[in-house]
Amino acid sequence: MKTLLLGVFLCFFMLLTGAAFAQRGDLGLGFGTLISTPSDQASGNYAPQSMGGGLYTTVSVNFLLRHNLGVNGEFSFRDGRNLYEGYEPFRPLFYDLNGLYSKRLGKSLGVEAMGGIGAASSRFYSGAYNCNFISCTDYVSTTHFMGHIGAGVRIYVHGNFFVRPEAHLYFIHNNNEFSSGRVERVGASIGYSF
Repeated sequence: MKTLLLGVFLCFFMLLTGAAFAQRGDLGLGFGTLISTPSDQASGNYAPQSMGGGLYTTVSVNFLLRHNLGVNGEFSFRDGRNLYEGYEPFRPLFYDLNGLYSKRLGKSLGVEAMGGIGAASSRFYSGAYNCNFISCTDYVSTTHFMGHIGAGVRIYVHGNFFVRPEAHLYFIHNNNEFSSGRVERVGASIGYSF
């Protein structure tokens, strides 16, 4: 886990330093939902609980470094808590760093595709506080490595402001707490290119 966090920190640092040399960048705020495949009851490998449903908010940052190629960072979280198997509140979070291909196809249209790695973290709220030497929390997290691919179509509505319908697919390694290791996120973002 510490190695994953160190890797994410180093990638984020490289993302920020690469921004100084970026040809173009943009910020986006999106809303959508998760769709999760049903449980594979026959194999017994997954729990019956699905991650799907609910409103998810996403914050994204893109930097194009050379021509149409760049980097992307995203953070998505469920706005409200869901109940795990009917009794324990939980909230999924997704964060990822991606390679990005983005091309503007004229004055008012653009496309983008991305692929990368990240982590899916589920916070389970037990009602009891867990304290360490820094802080106290009322949840326990399970975090899993994940792969990510996604695509979107940008529609520039005014100047550099855009609306982006998008779809993402997460491949979550050892996601045994939920019905599937494959989760889809669909939604739309609004943003600004600079």
